[in-house]
Amino acid sequence: MKVVLKELTKIFPSRDKKDRTEVVAVDNFDMEIPDGKLVGLLGPSGCGKSTALNLICGLEKPTRGRIFFGDEEVTDLPPEERGVGMVFQNYALFPHMTVEQNITFPLGNLKGDKKLSKEEMKAKAYEAAKLVQIENLMARKPKEMSGGQQQRVAIARALVKRPKILLLDEPLSNLDARLRLQTREEIRRIQRETGITTIFVTHDQEEAMSISDMIVVMKAGCIQQVGKPQEVYDSPVNLFVAKFLGTPAINVFKGRIISGGLYIGDAKVLDIPDEAIMGTKDRETVETDGREVYVGIRPEGFILDDNGPLTCRLDRVEVMGRDISVVSFHDAATAADTVCVRSIISAENQVDTDKDTVSFSLKPDKTHIFDMESEELLYYTKE
Repeated sequence: MKVVLKELTKIFPSRDKKDRTEVVAVDNFDMEIPDGKLVGLLGPSGCGKSTALNLICGLEKPTRGRIFFGDEEVTDLPPEERGVGMVFQNYALFPHMTVEQNITFPLGNLKGDKKLSKEEMKAKAYEAAKLVQIENLMARKPKEMSGGQQQRVAIARALVKRPKILLLDEPLSNLDARLRLQTREEIRRIQRETGITTIFVTHDQEEAMSISDMIVVMKAGCIQQVGKPQEVYDSPVNLFVAKFLGTPAINVFKGRIISGGLYIGDAKVLDIPDEAIMGTKDRETVETDGREVYVGIRPEGFILDDNGPLTCRLDRVEVMGRDISVVSFHDAATAADTVCVRSIISAENQVDTDKDTVSFSLKPDKTHIFDMESEELLYYTKE
């Protein structure tokens, strides 16, 4: 079942008696979520991810805009008539009920010709539990289970009615690192087996990129970029997206374009013909000579090179097994509280730690150039 959002907007009134400015939680969402795909809503805390999910499931009423499931408009339908399954951050299990009772609870509310017998509910509960691999825990109560097992119960309860849409609101945030990894792999497996269109809300970019067919990056209630995870990582539309995706984060420098060259400090780090730089809005060629820009370089975009043009002050080398992390400093770097630069290179390279400096060449396809005012990508044709 595809989900179509048209100009979806949610505005909350201010709770501050002194400042009556309204809060725009979701701002003019226009997007289509394809049938049978797992889509990650990704962004920092407070960007409107959960509000968007609540609008889709019907827990919140939009200020304006429309919501479609397939060709059917569901904007004014109550949650119970939308055919959605919802999994919350805190699991929301009934502590006095067994696993089986928690899973069958939604089935007990069915009316009319949809009403099921106890045997039918038990069979459906077992089927859902088997899907999430907890069929041997049906007699337990939530307090007798680990966090990961409780999360599986919550997912089974959402799946037992075979919803058209499955909505997951930060379902892994209460789990430890190992359980997070295991559970997100389970979510990916379950989604593929069921084929249910799934929307997964998270602020963890690694989670979103690892299991999503498509990610939607949000900021301040607005969609910044939509695309396949690797495409968004490789071609961010603006500096916010570039900085939000990637671990370690992208390195950002202040730079300048002079006579067909990209400069960081006094060093010419790349050749860039004028015709390769395009405008940020209409893609018309713009005047570039002398233009100040932000230069974003992914950590894997550095090549250790004694004759390389970019020279940094060496701080330390961190061995990570197959890779080496070179931590250095450069005066043109723009990190919030430091001029630190982090470069990831193969462990086959030998960094001379007796030297005070380290030099690099750059990979053009891992180097992004952004307008300094708008922070939008300047479309650099990489050859």
